[in-house]
Amino acid sequence: MSTEIKRVGVLGSGVMGAQIAAHMTNANIPVYCFDMDQDICDKGVDACIKLKPSPFYSPKSSDMITRFNYNEHLEKLSECDWIIEVISERLDWKREIYDRIIPHISEDCILTSNTSGISLSQLSEKMPDSLKNKFFITHFFNPPRYMKLVEIIANESVDKNLVDKIDIFLSDQLGKGVVHAKDTPNFIANRLGVYGMMVTLEEAKKHKLSIEDVDALTGTLIGRPKSATFRTADVVGLDTMAFVANTAYDNCNNDPDREIFKIPSYLDSMLEKKWLGQKSGQGFYKKIDKGVIHSINLDTMEYGPMNKKRYDAIALAKEKTYLNDKINAIVRSDDVAGDFLWNTISRSLLYSANVGMEISDDIISVDSALKWGFGWELGPFEVLDAIGLDYFVNRLKQEGKKCSDWLVEMNENGHKSLYKYIDGNKHFYCPFNKEY
Repeated sequence: MSTEIKRVGVLGSGVMGAQIAAHMTNANIPVYCFDMDQDICDKGVDACIKLKPSPFYSPKSSDMITRFNYNEHLEKLSECDWIIEVISERLDWKREIYDRIIPHISEDCILTSNTSGISLSQLSEKMPDSLKNKFFITHFFNPPRYMKLVEIIANESVDKNLVDKIDIFLSDQLGKGVVHAKDTPNFIANRLGVYGMMVTLEEAKKHKLSIEDVDALTGTLIGRPKSATFRTADVVGLDTMAFVANTAYDNCNNDPDREIFKIPSYLDSMLEKKWLGQKSGQGFYKKIDKGVIHSINLDTMEYGPMNKKRYDAIALAKEKTYLNDKINAIVRSDDVAGDFLWNTISRSLLYSANVGMEISDDIISVDSALKWGFGWELGPFEVLDAIGLDYFVNRLKQEGKKCSDWLVEMNENGHKSLYKYIDGNKHFYCPFNKEY
């Protein structure tokens, strides 16, 4: 079996497919990009070339993408060492394209899907065994050139050597941070990241905080991207965020926190009006004029001028130099902003602790997924260390809230942090083995 990836086939020339193709050329890998007809494929790649920031290291790299269509050129797939399916999130469409390409895949070729949430078991259910052993999920994050995370989801049917081959290629040639996730709805980053966003939406409404105030509190102040919560939703697209939330709601039937993924009525209303964010010109924010942006009032559903308030929590955080100290101070602030941040952060940390070991193998995978996929400076368990495990467990107890059993047990056994240095080397706590 060949150990090199010399040519990649990309099925789908939409925003994500074309950008994945572009990033392959950044590693000097020629790409065959396919779509339903030649015109769609040409338009998809041409649009990618014009994107800002550019998906290409050099504009000349786009010449390494050959544009094809499914009707005339499928036999060219036999020249590819790796084929990535990047079409719409419709299970029936994905299965249909797999059936079409099977006769044209070489024996040594690897096939993966870039799905953001459909399970591997569903995707591969009707595949012949000869394809199942070389088919798995490689979930890139948007934009592929700039977001470090790729989640790999494989099962016992897949040849481990093929998974290792793609893992090494992604890490060494594409510069990616690879996290291996279990085959659960939305995998790791989207499951936990979107949970955090939905909790933030709920707590913002509960605390009667404005859109702009929430973004001031949930951005760089706590080690998250400048776009924070609502601006990020606008950039990603409210329809995309709702799709990921709905995937969790529809498929996480045994999740005690399932209801948080239910789309709130105001968001449903915005989706009905096609207020989808940046791509539609308005979402949680709306550009009124050059340099003039208004935010939406979630109660009245009307846009108005932004008016950021001053909070003690922000002042306390700004007195600190290091992020760990900022977070530590913020959650202990007794104003409305401090209470809001404690509730959003503690709920997200609890969820990570409760489901983290069901969706991943260790706490490092959870932390890496959120840092590389959502741009967090600290992953959930690193944030927990910043707050202090003893404080976290005891405050939840005082508030009458149930803490994860393994965190309580860990604290009672004298383990006061999730990470610690032993003989100069960083170790992490394993809830399964109950040791570092």
